[in-house]
Amino acid sequence: MEAVFSYIIGLGAAVMMPIIFTILGVCIGIKFSKALKSGLYVGVGFVGLSVITALLTSSLGPALSKVVEIYGLELQVFDMGWPAAASVAYNTLVGSFIIPVCLGVNLVLLLTGCTRTVNIDLWNYWHFAFIGAVVYFMTNSIAWGFFCAIICYILTLVMADMTAKRFQKFYPGMEGISIPQPFCQGFMPFAIVINKALDYVPGINKVNIDSEGMKKKFGLFGEPLFLGVIIGIIIGCLACKDGAELVDQIPATLGLGIKMGAVMELIPRITSLFIEGLKPISEATRELIAKKFGEDKELYIGMSPALVIGHPTTLVVSLLLIPVTLVLAVVLPGNQFLPLASLAGMFYVFVMVLPYTNGNVLRSFIVGLVVMAIGLYFVTWMAGDFTSAAASVAQAHPEDASVAVPAGFQAGALDFASSPLSTLIYACMKYLNYIGAAILTLLTAGVLAWNRVTMRKK
Repeated sequence: MEAVFSYIIGLGAAVMMPIIFTILGVCIGIKFSKALKSGLYVGVGFVGLSVITALLTSSLGPALSKVVEIYGLELQVFDMGWPAAASVAYNTLVGSFIIPVCLGVNLVLLLTGCTRTVNIDLWNYWHFAFIGAVVYFMTNSIAWGFFCAIICYILTLVMADMTAKRFQKFYPGMEGISIPQPFCQGFMPFAIVINKALDYVPGINKVNIDSEGMKKKFGLFGEPLFLGVIIGIIIGCLACKDGAELVDQIPATLGLGIKMGAVMELIPRITSLFIEGLKPISEATRELIAKKFGEDKELYIGMSPALVIGHPTTLVVSLLLIPVTLVLAVVLPGNQFLPLASLAGMFYVFVMVLPYTNGNVLRSFIVGLVVMAIGLYFVTWMAGDFTSAAASVAQAHPEDASVAVPAGFQAGALDFASSPLSTLIYACMKYLNYIGAAILTLLTAGVLAWNRVTMRKK
């Protein structure tokens, strides 16, 4: 079983999604050629996104590492990045069986009317495996590991149902889609609370500038492309020790600016491929459900948040938060985590924030600032148990250098370890044991019952 699912995961989203979409399309009555074309568009979108993300990481990573070296910013928790975190999650006993277990849970919840979401975002199942793996190594119990992974999965499905309509309304072309990814959904409650609180802050409550408003108000300076170039040049300048080196590095600094601008410009163009691929599947699904179960019945296809990270507000706010998060990591007392490899995942923080801030740049930035400050502490807090999991996987798979933790450091990753949802589950199991498990069980049963009643009423 481990070999089978390791092989499936090893295919990657770019290969898995065309296969899944082709099979799904044929099953719901779409012609094979049309279903295959939809799947290929989604697969090409993932390829393009991985290329752009790699460009961001390869361009920004060395410059940020130089900044860390020049200003002596090293902290004790090493940033492994999400690929290494996913590798740790999947290369444990929990991760080996996470796909069939979660698909089984999803099926039961669909049949019992407790969810509308069919989560086909198999690659991001590593988030559920991650919290399960950390708890598994913390408690030395595979049962508690699966318990926490399933709790996280169920809560995420309910949150996906809760937010689906708002998500679909805010992002054009996303009809019939929900986002069952726990990292994104974990920040949704913060977006609701902080956005509501900002309504009572004089001055801020009057500011209503979205990405289009920024372009009108600031012209070229409000364009994500131009902001990318400027931020890239600033980071390139900070990576120079003195004026002489700055002069020598002018070509590299300008090149970094152009590459950052390219990332800001190309991501929206690539994510449009997802919409083109999703549209036939989404329309056919709605038609089939209406025909079989009536117009009132709804079913959501759970997809990756990568579909919508190209929104201009997401790009602008993420870009601005990258240097701010580095500063926060250094100045916040007690924090030991310095994010570098994880910064490419900053775009995913805002996927479920924007529908509640209505794309307001200032409000989204404030929400991001708060959740990143809290998230740094969450990563620091979980580092010890995450290091144990990473060390065990590194010992079992010495050929995988990505999961090796440098001597004298602990392991951390901004992706999911900084999520309030993972921290809630982790804290309950670490400090409350059986009482914590009981709290999580009651909470999950309560939200499931609430979701079922809400669905029946609608």
